[in-house]
Amino acid sequence: MRKILVPVDFSKQSEFASKVANKIAKKSGSTIYLLHLIELPSGATDMGSGSRFSIPESMLYLRKIKLKIVKFKERLFSKNVHIEHIIKLQNPYEGILKYAEKLEVDLIIMGSKGHSNFEEILIGSNTEKVVRSSKTPVLVVKRDVATFKLKELVFASNFKEDNKLAFNKFLSFANQFKSKIHLLKVNTPHDFESTHKSKEQITKFISEFTLSNHSINIYNDLSVEKGILNFSKEKNADLIALSTHGRSGLSHLFNGSISKNLSKSALKPMLTFKI
Repeated sequence: MRKILVPVDFSKQSEFASKVANKIAKKSGSTIYLLHLIELPSGATDMGSGSRFSIPESMLYLRKIKLKIVKFKERLFSKNVHIEHIIKLQNPYEGILKYAEKLEVDLIIMGSKGHSNFEEILIGSNTEKVVRSSKTPVLVVKRDVATFKLKELVFASNFKEDNKLAFNKFLSFANQFKSKIHLLKVNTPHDFESTHKSKEQITKFISEFTLSNHSINIYNDLSVEKGILNFSKEKNADLIALSTHGRSGLSHLFNGSISKNLSKSALKPMLTFKI
């Protein structure tokens, strides 16, 4: 991993994302790009006569933002981590995708407000829009993870063919940190499958990949999302990896709907890959 993009709006959530980025960069030697995007009101980019925003006022504002991001960098990142910062006038969602592609980053790390519902972790925000559209893997951090590690990773999936590309990207990430991978398929009453059949499917799915430190797990629960979170809690997982269809974010993670009403305190950082 060479490059990590961290969108920054100076909120607590972007601080949480920055702390995780710092820890990953220290282990991987990655360069971090802090991206602050300013979405000005209509007419704000018109600096001619008649504009409510004069050139001196705009320049002063940009200088203040630059000073703020420098202080942000000094406060949250280690001195031995290479940081670049970018300040642009652009819609946040469009800007994040644009600079992720332009810089050819390997990972985007974003904060989330952390709603109590699993499906709403990313829904209704720029984060959710980026997850739906980004070709680059997106790591979503919704709370302060003081002791963030990358030792125990959960890859939750239905292990169908269209998840293989996402899994390959996930392996590249996990192998870099020598993580233990817990492959997880959740069985529910409404979509029941025997343990034997599920294990056969996972074994066939991973047969073309090289895995060393891993486990195969079939977990029974009332819903897919409860199974993911309960299993991850039992394993004390550091991160949950998921693949998502671009058409509607998390609502089609497993070709079906995902229930709500989950405790936000149980949610882990989530690494998402677009199928």
